[in-house]
Amino acid sequence: MAPTELERYLHEHIPLSHAMAVEVVSADPGGVLLRAPLAPNINHRDTVFGGSASALAILAAWSLLHQRLRAEALDCRLVIQRNTMEYEQPIAGAFQARSELLEPQLWPRFTQMLARKGKARIAVASILSGDDGLPAGRLVGEFVALNARLAA
Repeated sequence: MAPTELERYLHEHIPLSHAMAVEVVSADPGGVLLRAPLAPNINHRDTVFGGSASALAILAAWSLLHQRLRAEALDCRLVIQRNTMEYEQPIAGAFQARSELLEPQLWPRFTQMLARKGKARIAVASILSGDDGLPAGRLVGEFVALNARLAA
């Protein structure tokens, strides 16, 4: 899925991404890089609001799974089941989140389980950073994919 197509999908189907002015910088099977400006995501200390940072990290993780599942023509509903978020330092400008599978070797097992049982779980990590590129936070999320026919 091209970055512009993914960005359009996010803005149309997840309105928060539009309100945050999320931009898809890159999207490939290895990871998704999302970026957002400070202005619509600012807090009372002139840094990135923690909820916006967490939302961008979740969006990056969800987007990675969404594009991989679409590439394999697996029609399913994808939801986050749980996550942990660690904030290491404030971000005083534009910020980004880069996602990757926590254990890429588990992807075949994930897709097999989805095909066989109609439900599967997998973990994704997202690293937050500011314009300086230094890590500012980390999210680890567990996502569940449900076969669309079973989830209806």
